[in-house]
Amino acid sequence: MSRYRPPRPAGTALITPEGEARMRAELHELWHVRRPQVTQSVSEAAAQGDRSENAEYTYGKKMLREIDSRVRFLTKRLESLKVVSEKPSDPNKVYFGAWVTIEDEDAKQSRYRIVGPDELDLKQGLISIDSPLARSLIGKSLDAEVQVQTPTGEQWVYIVAIEYP
Repeated sequence: MSRYRPPRPAGTALITPEGEARMRAELHELWHVRRPQVTQSVSEAAAQGDRSENAEYTYGKKMLREIDSRVRFLTKRLESLKVVSEKPSDPNKVYFGAWVTIEDEDAKQSRYRIVGPDELDLKQGLISIDSPLARSLIGKSLDAEVQVQTPTGEQWVYIVAIEYP
């Protein structure tokens, strides 16, 4: 069996203004802060002599490759993303960027914001627009009962609140 894994689809090319700012800040940090530091340490390690047995040099070169790879990814991804900053015409329906409070069958409430796949962070309540929950909520209105496909089966949730920042 081959070890080849097809590349993961990039997902929906949408992002919130906050998500774009975080990605640009990461790009700036990598390119203007981390890369010069690592380049400096690599040149200092190279000056010590034999590079084949120099762990600092080898590790520094590996770090440079990882930084450059991430910089290339962020640059290409930021070029392809569309920043969605305007609020929808109907604020009583769920669209990209909305904070949605849902209540499940056990009367447990959860609050999520529907964001792009590059911003996904469940600890902060940010779910990807490509997730099954977000796909079922998009376009639904306040007080709607929505069927969500979960790994454990179907589940019904009730939309309690919709807010746009």
